[in-house]
Amino acid sequence: MKISNLFGKTLRDDPSEAETAGHKLLLKAGFVQPLASGIYSYMPIALRSLQKIEAIIREEMNAANGQEVLLPVLQPTEYWERSGREEVMGSVLFHLRDRRDRPLVLGPTHEEVITDLVQRIVSSYRDLPVTLYQIQTKFRDEARPRAGLIRVREFAMKDAYSFHATQESLDEGYKRIVDAYKNIFSRCGLDIALVEADSGAIGGKDSQEFMVLTATGEDELIFCNQCNYAANQEKAASIKPPVTSSENLPIEEVSTPNIVSITDLTKFLEITADQTIKAMMYAADNEFVFVSIRGDLEVNEVKLKNFLKATDLRIATEQEVATSGAVAGFASAVGLSKIRHIADDSIKIGGNFVAGANKKDTHLKNVNYPRDFDADEIIDIATAEEGHQCTNCDGKLTVRRGIEAGHVFKVGQGYSETFNSTFLDKDGVEKPTIMGCYGIGVGRILGAAIEQHHDERGIVFPPSIAPYQIHLVGLNMENESVSSTANKIYTDLQSSGYEVIYDDREDSAGVKFNDADLLGLPLRVTVSPRTLKQNAVEIKERTEEPKDAKTVQIDKMMPIIEQIISEWR
Repeated sequence: MKISNLFGKTLRDDPSEAETAGHKLLLKAGFVQPLASGIYSYMPIALRSLQKIEAIIREEMNAANGQEVLLPVLQPTEYWERSGREEVMGSVLFHLRDRRDRPLVLGPTHEEVITDLVQRIVSSYRDLPVTLYQIQTKFRDEARPRAGLIRVREFAMKDAYSFHATQESLDEGYKRIVDAYKNIFSRCGLDIALVEADSGAIGGKDSQEFMVLTATGEDELIFCNQCNYAANQEKAASIKPPVTSSENLPIEEVSTPNIVSITDLTKFLEITADQTIKAMMYAADNEFVFVSIRGDLEVNEVKLKNFLKATDLRIATEQEVATSGAVAGFASAVGLSKIRHIADDSIKIGGNFVAGANKKDTHLKNVNYPRDFDADEIIDIATAEEGHQCTNCDGKLTVRRGIEAGHVFKVGQGYSETFNSTFLDKDGVEKPTIMGCYGIGVGRILGAAIEQHHDERGIVFPPSIAPYQIHLVGLNMENESVSSTANKIYTDLQSSGYEVIYDDREDSAGVKFNDADLLGLPLRVTVSPRTLKQNAVEIKERTEEPKDAKTVQIDKMMPIIEQIISEWR
């Protein structure tokens, strides 16, 4: 492809709307064009990378016994109502109606559809196991699209679903897909971490995420510095920091005028946060829940929501707090009896806490569990934090950021039971199929690769997913010797099977080199009057510094290029 013919253009200035380095480079390099918030047109150069990513995915999924299907984007709403996910997904679903006024959704995922399809085909244990996958456009009405292709409202995703007769078969199939995913991300040149994760709206018991490690990631990941424990912060557990405790002292009131935060309280009373109990009240669907946690910790709302099996969870308003008998800013479980109380297990670590008195401008000193208050449930609802002790060993937890690029689930029998996906076992007994679910964001891989692989000059593409292998640059194209030599090299490289983009424009060397670095193709070959004086070209890999460029005789160029490219594989 000659750049003079390429549809699209690079930008000289950084786009103001870009939120992350990868987002900036996608726009600046002309890979995508925004149409609306979270909706992009993919330019020809981007589509080449996406097609390479899809090819890698297909090869690995086929090798893992996957069979490709293509499922409908339009889905009757009744399927989502049957599974209960129409309410769970809520405003994320795009709803519409056809001309007969039948309600439909644009599929954000296909668990309901695939399970219905399987129940039409599978009838015997002999039909199992089966793994079906597709690469399909998905739609999710994200509240806050961000970071270019990382969180969008229309996107390409590979979703796969496996159906099994036994749990052992699911475990084997799940491992096979996990291994396939490891191969996919490795072949795409991504540094990933496999972490324990929350199953979210998909449901199921076991769940793991493939996280692309990058400082601009939207997820916080928890790692142990000694063992192999790794989890998304939504799921992570930790051993809470210990605190010194003493004999329970008599409870007493203390005046705390206008002191409504833990920070202000600790300063006012000259204590530390772990000597306090933080109180919060939530609305969980149609129920109000009072929550207590040690003041140096934060409530993990995903853990709380999962424990409550709630569809919607939010902080209660000040007026709603008042209906429980608590006083906003000065609330505690002491004396409350008409509301469900859930406490983090940290309330049992320490004692003589300072807590609200449920009276304005007043707190209580020396509050102790269970002497002064009770709880309906005591569970782990705290956010694991940097420096906490690992639950598996004596190591300390560290925090890194990452982008979710793949997610795998052991879903179980929930969808099968809902959609009557059953089979007859060897004894003729009817049983529900056991299901696994596996997703990869195709566009996310491209976006995450750029977030992870770039420098101050532009993108540094992993060779396997670069839109082209070679960036051929002709300098001073008005020079007949340069243009004829560059044109011949372009033809020869293409004839040898290489993917080449050829900068044949009559622009300055600075513009051409800047664009070459910005686009980030793995290998640059430069033809200039200077090199031609030596009957040579200049060759530089994108990972090398400009000073490391090599001058190579034209008649020796092809073997050297072949050697460089062979080392990428």
